[in-house]
Amino acid sequence: MSDMQIPALVIDQLKKSYDGVDVVKSLSFTIESGEIFGLLGPNGAGKSTTINMVSGVTRIDTGSVQIFGHDNRQAYRITRCLTGVMHQEIVIDNFFTIDKALKMHAGYYGMKDDPAWRMLLIDRLGLGPHLHKVMFKLSGGLKRRFMIAKALIHKPRLLILDEPTAGVDIDLRLTLWDFVREINERGTTVLLTTHYLEEAEQMCGRLAIMNHGELVALDSTKRLLSRLGGRQVTAQFDRQIETIPVELDPFHPVLTEEGRALRFALSEEVTTIDLLDKIRGLGLVVTEIETRPPNLEDVFLRLTGSINNVR
Repeated sequence: MSDMQIPALVIDQLKKSYDGVDVVKSLSFTIESGEIFGLLGPNGAGKSTTINMVSGVTRIDTGSVQIFGHDNRQAYRITRCLTGVMHQEIVIDNFFTIDKALKMHAGYYGMKDDPAWRMLLIDRLGLGPHLHKVMFKLSGGLKRRFMIAKALIHKPRLLILDEPTAGVDIDLRLTLWDFVREINERGTTVLLTTHYLEEAEQMCGRLAIMNHGELVALDSTKRLLSRLGGRQVTAQFDRQIETIPVELDPFHPVLTEEGRALRFALSEEVTTIDLLDKIRGLGLVVTEIETRPPNLEDVFLRLTGSINNVR
């Protein structure tokens, strides 16, 4: 089997609990070599715990992780070298400069410093003007840029990005995604978690969605969107709604805007007029209505019932 035929990551029946509480529950999925794959879910879904088990930071209770055919516990030296991880939490060497830290870091993986590759990372991530600054003097955005460079410095075949654009400006987000596409085209497989659903929709060919430690969806982004079909209709009301009337259940309602709006997923057979007639029959006053095609946020809401900290 050629390298391109070996899956980049195989997670099989992965479990983790803390103090008797299951955080990850029998999780299984495969990422093929060359993919940009999204792992999504609300806060507390188990995404970061899963990533920490894959990267070897957190001990696996049961189940297994294989990275390009190597078990990440039995062949941990190999899998550490094959994987680059940018964790959600900012982890830096406070008293090193960016330049010194990047020159040293490849050596942790038994690799010699590659000046051309290091300078490419510095250039693409806009670190050049800050090379001789010590870490604790960097802004949050610059620290995240450095962490991405550090995750890539040893040329990993699997790059894991856990919330890489949290708290960074729009320009950096766009620069980062252009660079991620570039290294993916060079052959690097990417596993991405993000709370910016529009990023996942644009970047990822396939998605896994977790909720309460379990996998609730695994499919191509296109097929997940097509599941909803029809149109998404948001109706705003003249007052706050405490509970969703059961009569609206056939329209798959989701309460939004602190109870002042309902979002509906309409099938092809149902018209907006049908929906409005039903709403008026319940004595609700609609002040504004919006109709649009479905997006990933609608899928997320339908599957998890939450848009908790997802933008």
